[in-house]
Formats: sequence, C-alpha cells, structure tokens
Amino acid sequence: MRINLTARGYEVTPVPDGGAALAAAARHPPDLIVLDLGLPDLDGVEVVEGLRGWSTVPVIVLSARDQEQSKVRALDAGADDYVTKPFGMDELLARVRAALRRGAPAPQEPLVATDAFAVDLAAKRVTRDGTDVRLTPTEWHLLEVLVRNAGKLVPHKQLLQEVWGPKYESETNYLRVYLAQLRAKLERDPARPRHLMTEPGIGYRFVP
Repeated sequence: MRINLTARGYEVTPVPDGGAALAAAARHPPDLIVLDLGLPDLDGVEVVEGLRGWSTVPVIVLSARDQEQSKVRALDAGADDYVTKPFGMDELLARVRAALRRGAPAPQEPLVATDAFAVDLAAKRVTRDGTDVRLTPTEWHLLEVLVRNAGKLVPHKQLLQEVWGPKYESETNYLRVYLAQLRAKLERDPARPRHLMTEPGIGYRFVP
C-alpha cells in the first residue's frame, strides 16, 4: 500500500500500532489516516476515538471484519469511510481522493495550556504544576468536550448528550456536580474560576 501511494505522489508515514499512530498524529498532524482495525495493541476503534478527542483529520478504516456492527462501531466512533478487505488498490485510491477532497479544517493543537493546568487531548492527560491530575472517565469526557470547543459557549443540552447520552438532556444537576469537581481539581481558586466558566441558565465555556 505504501509503495502504491508513494508512487502516486503521496507522502506516507507508516506506524506499527495504535499507540504509535496517536503519537505520530499529534507530532505531525497528517492530511489523512488509513487505519487497520486489527492492531497489536489497541482496537482500531479506540484509535479513532482517541483522534476524535482533538482532531478532525479524515480517517479511512480498513478491516477484514465485514459484519455491519463492526462498520457501525467504526463510523460512530468518527471514521469517515470503511473499506472491507480484500479491496482493489484503485478503489482505495478513489476513496483517498474523495476523503482529501472533502478536506478537514486545520488540525487542532492537541496540547492546550492555561496558567493553572494543561490538557493533552491526544494522550488524554491533564497536568497541574507538572503533576498528573487524576480524573474520572466522566470528568475527562466533560472537560474534553469543553476544551475542544475552547472559547465557545457549549449549551447544557449538548454537554449532557455528548457525555451522558440523549436520555439525560434535562439532568443539568449532573453538570453542576461535575463542573464543581473539575474546578476543585484544576482551578487555582475554584470559588472564582477563570477557565471553566458558567453561563447562567445556558451552558458552560472553557476559557484558555
């Protein structure tokens, strides 16, 4: 595959596993990722989810798994296309061209730093004064949504849908509890937050 893509003028950076893929994408954000689901360390779907925490780069998934559920999982995780093995090189090249035509915005910086804490969206890691901060999965997911929308107002409904699911759209008390926990762990003065801001009655905003 690398030989065929290189011969057509594409610059290809092969990596051996999912962890290396996430690290390489963070160091040198690519224009397109071609991802096999059968990796030695992570499931390919986990890699897609990791990428979607901070990047909109087009992802074409390759897999021998032709069951509908496998395709649905990959696409729901954020993959842009799904190619089942075996496939013809001409078909893959056509899908590569289509994905690049659809394009993506300039890659986001995976590391977001404030004067109080830093968030590494690629590594799913938060540090404060150089020390790792332990977050629960729900706390991380909530923080991730806010950081991905840095500077923007994120409505209550959107946060509840993305973090807890559509059945929890009215549970704004969840947000109050978890935002208080995040502020206690991250803000220098949780009572007077500077980065995790409340927009009363509307939603929340992350201010870098």
